[in-house]
Amino acid sequence: MKLEKITQKPDTRSKRHYEDACAAAHGLDLVGERWALLVMRELMMGPKRFGDLRESLPGISANVLTQRLEGLEAAGVLVRRKLPPPASAQVYELTEWGYESEPIFQALGRWAARSPLHDPTLPFSTASFLLSLRTMLDSERAKGLEARVGFRLGEETFLAHLTEGRIEIGRSPVDSADLIFTGTPPVLAGAIYGGQPLEALEKAGALQVEGDRALAWRFVSLFPLPPKAAKSA
Repeated sequence: MKLEKITQKPDTRSKRHYEDACAAAHGLDLVGERWALLVMRELMMGPKRFGDLRESLPGISANVLTQRLEGLEAAGVLVRRKLPPPASAQVYELTEWGYESEPIFQALGRWAARSPLHDPTLPFSTASFLLSLRTMLDSERAKGLEARVGFRLGEETFLAHLTEGRIEIGRSPVDSADLIFTGTPPVLAGAIYGGQPLEALEKAGALQVEGDRALAWRFVSLFPLPPKAAKSA
């Protein structure tokens, strides 16, 4: 008997999908898998190689990271591209639409920072720290301040431009900055969010501050955390 080839339309629906027309539900279909949002967070400051992503997300396995990258690429959130010579490395980068998700991280971060269960001593990546500055800046405290603040974080340098109560941050040389911080994201977070004195961190060798000292003191006061939510009885 001659066998007939049966062609069926593949069922692209996943058991993980909510089967709900609500756009918020569809958003969770796209990025609701474990680690997906954190992969996107790590790309908010620009493209990264696979190994760099794994290093900044210490709890993720190579297999899961591969799955999340493939899923986000299929959803149109990120793209893969190859850097030109001499680098010739493959990197992952958010699409224009992917970058539009930043307000989601900001709203979620401000909301979750109020949790009494939040543990600020857990690992804190470079992208987490820089995104937190864009999230927590108090526009009233920063009003009238025009400044360029540089960050040397490991092998990477970033430049923040404060103007009109807003902050813009991107990868850049920092030689032209009015103020330069050299340290790790957890140390800088301790100064900005934990109230640790700059002088004490410098004396301990954990932080280096170059440039306008008055600006440094003012800068670390621009990012107040919201009050903690009351615990249920």
